[in-house]
This record gives sequence, C-alpha cells and structure tokens, in this order.
Amino acid sequence: MSDLSRKIEALIFASAEPVGDHVIRALVEGQGGDPVESSALVPTLIAAIRGRYEDHGVELVEVAKGWQFRTRPELAGALTTVVEKPRRLSRAAMEALAVIAYHQPCTRAEIEAIRGVTLSQTVLDALLEDGLIVPKGRKDVPGRPVLWGTSAGFLAAFGLRDLAALPRREELLVDPAALVEAPEPETQPETGAKTGDV
Repeated sequence: MSDLSRKIEALIFASAEPVGDHVIRALVEGQGGDPVESSALVPTLIAAIRGRYEDHGVELVEVAKGWQFRTRPELAGALTTVVEKPRRLSRAAMEALAVIAYHQPCTRAEIEAIRGVTLSQTVLDALLEDGLIVPKGRKDVPGRPVLWGTSAGFLAAFGLRDLAALPRREELLVDPAALVEAPEPETQPETGAKTGDV
C-alpha cells in the first residue's frame, strides 16, 4: 500500500462527514502531486482502497458527493442488538422531509400546502437538529419566509450520492388496487361426508 493511499484512507476514516474528491485531490497535491495528474490518480487510489476492503466488515461507499466508510448492509442486523438505535422521525417529520427533498427549496407554508395540514415548528426544529435540512435563504415575498432544503447529512443518512438518486415520483406511486388482498375462497363441505366420519 502506498503512503499516499494510506493517508487518503486515514483521512476518510477520521472524517465524520463524507470526504469529497476535491479534498482528496488537495491532499494529493499537498504531497507534491501535479494537479492534472491528481485528478486522474484519485479514482485509482479510491479503487485500490475499496478493493482492500472487499472482504471486511466495512466498505468504502460514495455518499453525498463524497467517500465514507460504512458497515456492510448484510451485517447491519447483527449490529442492531448491540448498537444504540438512532431516534426515529415522526410521521409528520418524514412527510415534511419528503416534501422538502422533492420540492426544495420550499417554505413552511408550501410544505403545509402540499401536506394539507399545518406543520409544527418543532418538526422543522427536529429535522434541523438532526442535520437533515438547512436554511437555503429567504423567499422574496412579504414576510421573507425561510426556504428549506436538504443537507449533505440527509444524503449521508439515506445513502444517496446526490438528489438525482432519489426515487422518481412514478416509482413511489402504488396502485391501491394492488394493495387489496384477494379474498380467500370459501371452503365448501365435502359432499357425502357424514358427521363423525374421520
């Protein structure tokens, strides 16, 4: 393993947030690498690091336009018994987050209009506290309400590379008729059977 590869691995491992290619290129250039060559070298170094972790419990994945070590999905079940479960979002928070993700940037009033119900400020506060949303400025209308958008934390939490990786609306729509279970056929007693026959 090259010294440069080890430094990149340590950088990604030590970072709480996904590490972007531009940060890795800066590290390569800081070690005396040519800027043009570093752009071509970064994918090679990342591929080498990913290859080293193929049979490990963690893997190097691309999320939120950066690289991060994560537990392999197939091992998640074994860890849930020993790792504290994160706080679950309420239904209102999940709905608000979905609206923000698909309609960003949007105001609280726009979220309420799409959901059809009022939105408590505590829901937005919880999403903000969890690092899932961020203010994206103010809308140029009377009152200048805050515009909300998703954060890099949102992308990381949901394992998305970017917003284009969100499922399309058509993929989320479910035909209600498909959810209705087919009625079970009624069982008819056998003809000629007598009570007490076994």
